[in-house]
Amino acid sequence: MMENFDRHRRLRNHPAIRDMIRETSISAKDFIYPLFVTHEKGRHAIPSMPGVEHLSLEELRKEVYELSRLGVPAIMLFGLPAVKDEVSSEAYAEQGIVQQAIRVIKEENKDLLVATDVCLCQYNPAGHCGIVHGDQILNDESLHYIAKTALSHVAAGADLVAPSDMMDGRIQAIRHMLDEAGYVQTPILSYSVKYASAFYGPFREAADSAPAFGDRRSYQMDPANVREALREAASDLAEGADMLMVKPALAFLDVIKTVRDHFDVPLVAYNVSGEYAMVKAAANAGWIDEKAIVMEMMLGFKRAGADMIISYFAKDVARYLGA
Repeated sequence: MMENFDRHRRLRNHPAIRDMIRETSISAKDFIYPLFVTHEKGRHAIPSMPGVEHLSLEELRKEVYELSRLGVPAIMLFGLPAVKDEVSSEAYAEQGIVQQAIRVIKEENKDLLVATDVCLCQYNPAGHCGIVHGDQILNDESLHYIAKTALSHVAAGADLVAPSDMMDGRIQAIRHMLDEAGYVQTPILSYSVKYASAFYGPFREAADSAPAFGDRRSYQMDPANVREALREAASDLAEGADMLMVKPALAFLDVIKTVRDHFDVPLVAYNVSGEYAMVKAAANAGWIDEKAIVMEMMLGFKRAGADMIISYFAKDVARYLGA
């Protein structure tokens, strides 16, 4: 009898064929690993993010060695200041924690790519991403401080800066200040499409950056919107961004795909703290296969169009791939 259907399973029957025709691949080189540095001595666990820690500068040296050994090529650096004030002074101080950390990393491995999160929220008591006046987060008044922070990171040795504040015009302000200082070759990875998301909860504990009042919906994007994401991305590219980011990733795969379809520049997905914490909690309870779930998520981010992934799972993925 004549067959009237396709036998798709022919190409699934042998593992070698499955490997050869696989459309999406993952490498340790796709990953950027977030690190939290602090003035405090030692390592301190972050309860809501099992396996993620606050690191002193000495412990940071050990972490750089481990990342280099695993083949993770890049880090995203976050800092916890010693003192907070209304103008976020330590964000751009020469001896700020991030600036010191950059120098330490480059002493240990000059080839490890150091990207820095550029924002003010950790550094001021209000916990907001710009300069605060009363209950208002001031856009234009914040731009100088944000650009100054980026410049201080690059002067300390950062290879790439990633502004996450979502103030309008911050890419232009950073690009202008970097160029004026002679850093014309330093790229900007913009948190262009950053949603006001409930998935950030554990990060607020990790970075001690929860808002003291209100929320961030007046400057971060509404999770209901996707056309707005294209406007944000277009503006940042016009102002001088070299790379784009979508954050969070897991609930926004459609946004990653939409941004990829419209813009032919490198695209980063941020696999955020809440996504990490949920998987860890379920795995620790014995409800899921952590490795299988993590790798499936990473494939989803890549398949949607991400070129790179910022993830707290980066070291785990490198170990999985090297096993």
